[in-house]
Amino acid sequence: MSDHLQPETLALHTGIHRSQFNEHSEAMYLTSSFVFDSAAQAAARFSGDEPGNIYSRFTNPTVTAFEERLAVLESAETCIATSSGMSAILACVMGLLSAGDHIVASRSLFGATVNLFNNILKKFNIETTFVSATDAHSWQAAIQANTKLFFLETPSNPLTEVSDITALAEIAKKSGIWLVVDNCFCTPVLQKPLELGADIVIHSATKYLDGQGRVLGGAVLGKRDVLMDGGIYGFLRTAGPTLSAFNAWVILKGLETLKIRVETHSRNALQLAQWLESHPNVTRIFYPGLMSHPQYELAKQQQRSGGGIVTFEVRGGKEAAWRVIDSTRLISITANLGDTKSTLTHPATTTHARISQEARDAAGISDGLLRIAVGLESVLDLQTDLARGLAL
Repeated sequence: MSDHLQPETLALHTGIHRSQFNEHSEAMYLTSSFVFDSAAQAAARFSGDEPGNIYSRFTNPTVTAFEERLAVLESAETCIATSSGMSAILACVMGLLSAGDHIVASRSLFGATVNLFNNILKKFNIETTFVSATDAHSWQAAIQANTKLFFLETPSNPLTEVSDITALAEIAKKSGIWLVVDNCFCTPVLQKPLELGADIVIHSATKYLDGQGRVLGGAVLGKRDVLMDGGIYGFLRTAGPTLSAFNAWVILKGLETLKIRVETHSRNALQLAQWLESHPNVTRIFYPGLMSHPQYELAKQQQRSGGGIVTFEVRGGKEAAWRVIDSTRLISITANLGDTKSTLTHPATTTHARISQEARDAAGISDGLLRIAVGLESVLDLQTDLARGLAL
């Protein structure tokens, strides 16, 4: 595929390998294994001497099509698809790190990611130090002799804090540390961390890449030697956190409309954030596209727009926040995001409920905090739906 094509064109045409039937839409290969012409070919495939499909745990044409398409959009050499966003993080860490290694991570992370680092990886003697997402000096200060990996989300979940990817990349490279960036909120439409110096990009394809809340999926992207030779592919092949061919096909179709959807999500989110910022019962608003956001200038430099996530704090704590949720009739009450339909959640009791109160306080997740993933509905209708609970 030509490097001169625009991203919206690449999102439609990359990864298409037509079969003998010459289908127009990508084929879905629902098979557990693949047949060889001979014993010699089987041996060559298994040894890696001959390229080709072997077993759908680690080779499948539909999954490969998704990997090729997302890699082009992220300007990555290669992509490894996984069964979910969390399995992508797990594959990355288990593939690259060993017992005794150390991670420096933003304290502003998705709750399940915090639990993975704090509870599961700790069992394997991989320790994590959590630092400010926005203070590059704290990352430098947290480096130990055994630090192998920096991990962050930008914008963060749920407070949309924006980390300086270029600055952290410079710090990481000086110490031989991998910089891993979760690009779920922005997608390659709004931000390309690899072009800003990151080594690896993580995606929960469940979110904007699919875009309609249909299937789970994840991805790890970066340089071929790091992903394929560095252990991540080996972990996937052996442990099997595999993306199914069906899910890969669904997400492939989602990628075709990614740019259109993300741009509309962002436009709607900005309008809704401006409205919420002026509401008397909203005490704080977090959206990178607003001038009031602490990292507004940085967001303008490394993102193409503010994205589709708006987080706000209401007067009255948990009771008031739940009242806003329970008063909605249009917005879906669910913790998922990136859907064409808007979703609303109370992070303190859902996505971040399993982390300690101390950790929630450190991350700024108060009882009055709400996160809305703005969909493709009329912004006027969304305002009406939220106004009902905010006015009580």
